[in-house]
Amino acid sequence: METVLSCKSESDGFSCPASGFIASALSPWFSSSEVLAHALKAFMELMDHGIVSWENLSAVFIKKIAGYVSLKAVDASVQQLSLAILESMVQSSSSLFEQVQQEVTLEQLIAHLQVQNQQIQTKAMALLIALLQTAGDGKKRNIIHTSGAVGDEMVHYLYVLQSVTLNTLEPKMRTPLDPSSQEQRDVLHRLRQLAFEFDSEASLTTEKRHSLCAKEFKKLGFSNNSNPGLDLNRTPPGLLALETMAYFSSRYPNAYSRFVLENSSREDKHECPFARGSIQLTLILCEILRIGDPRCCAIPTVFTRFPLDSPAASETGQDYYPLFFAQDRLLEELFCICIQLLNKTWKEMRATQEDFDKVMQVVREQITRTLSSKPTSLDLFKNKVNALNYSEILKLRQTERLHQEETLAPPVLELKERLKPELLELIRQQRLNRLCHGTLFRKISSRRRQGKYRRTKGCARLPLHKLWYCRLSPNHKVLHYGDVDEESETPPIETLQEKIPVADIKALLTGKDCPHMKEKGSGKQNRVSETQPKTEGCRGPHFQPH
Repeated sequence: METVLSCKSESDGFSCPASGFIASALSPWFSSSEVLAHALKAFMELMDHGIVSWENLSAVFIKKIAGYVSLKAVDASVQQLSLAILESMVQSSSSLFEQVQQEVTLEQLIAHLQVQNQQIQTKAMALLIALLQTAGDGKKRNIIHTSGAVGDEMVHYLYVLQSVTLNTLEPKMRTPLDPSSQEQRDVLHRLRQLAFEFDSEASLTTEKRHSLCAKEFKKLGFSNNSNPGLDLNRTPPGLLALETMAYFSSRYPNAYSRFVLENSSREDKHECPFARGSIQLTLILCEILRIGDPRCCAIPTVFTRFPLDSPAASETGQDYYPLFFAQDRLLEELFCICIQLLNKTWKEMRATQEDFDKVMQVVREQITRTLSSKPTSLDLFKNKVNALNYSEILKLRQTERLHQEETLAPPVLELKERLKPELLELIRQQRLNRLCHGTLFRKISSRRRQGKYRRTKGCARLPLHKLWYCRLSPNHKVLHYGDVDEESETPPIETLQEKIPVADIKALLTGKDCPHMKEKGSGKQNRVSETQPKTEGCRGPHFQPH
């Protein structure tokens, strides 16, 4: 044994005495697959014991092992061991990673995913994942696009890799918050402390501290502010929502603080709720990325070859995102971009709490449309999704609606025209009912910035403004309005002392045509709905009497 271990064979790629005895088994004149398999297995065991460093292996040896992977006539046991050795090389050294990347192509690994032997499938997938995990962002794209354009069949298998990796997040998505877990409770309180940290908090009594925490959790957008963990009992997204919020607050603390403090300075009904929005956004991303989709979780059969014209192949082709291979934590990084997109879209739509579902639908559409363009980097995704603002979404919807109408069959067009008067009457009645219910407005004063301030439920200070309410009389003939308190919801019409007869109104000014908007110099006013303009959008209409 001493003689065997001390021999060297530089020509076969061994520069270490302990591995020299493998050289004879790898020589061309040894054709026995069984001997070769035993030699490779012995080599793996030697390396696992740390007797020899992976760095001692030469390019000749790496090329020889990679050759066993590419040859179709090689025994399955030899290919399986060769794939495992290459995976260990990639994980052990960046220099070995470079050499393995040059010797093993993506097409070769894809070919191994198509065989019936599940052990070879598993080892090939392990090597592919090791290559992608070890590579930097630019190198990941190089691994995927080394052969030029990605074909349909390769797209399918790349989608499989994407799906298998993303679905490792499913257990967290299916798990609610554990109220007995101190670690999870600490994460929740860490979110609060990063946004509302007070030096004097430690000096407060237990009762006052609990009261302060409840107020701050409400400002963060939790529905159950006294016990915010209840918001995370919903599965999906479960603990995954807590993880994405924690990732955003720690990875981008300035953006997180800006989001929370900006909404703390808005009126309560105009606040964009961070926690509620984060929970819903995490669910939307899980649905778009198909995390937990049963069709994506059948790992034993997921490598089945589909005909390229089959529905399964085309469907997976549409759901393959090159962005996945550009960085390591796709879901979390997408969340960080999209939660800021949510705040931006919320402001563009001038939304209130009642519009939450509507805003989330727009955000889902922004994400889906952007991902369909197959961006190859996070920066590209961020630029595209932010350019697709609410106004652009409305234009796209209108264009698509007109296109659909052009393709409708004559009987459908005839039915539409027949129903149109009835639908217009329903819209008219709905708008009259809204006017009769009334709306709360904030008085705009040119001296408001020099006025008094009030403390909000968070830590921000807002100008103290008077409010007024306006509603239409039940007979639709008179507009009643008057000053009200901030806590008022729908004041009785008798308490509104001022009146404007509808018959005396000559014109209605909205948006940038209002005098107070011209004074501010603001040119753009967006509406929350395509079909129903919201009167609070212009902070109060201006009537021009006869």
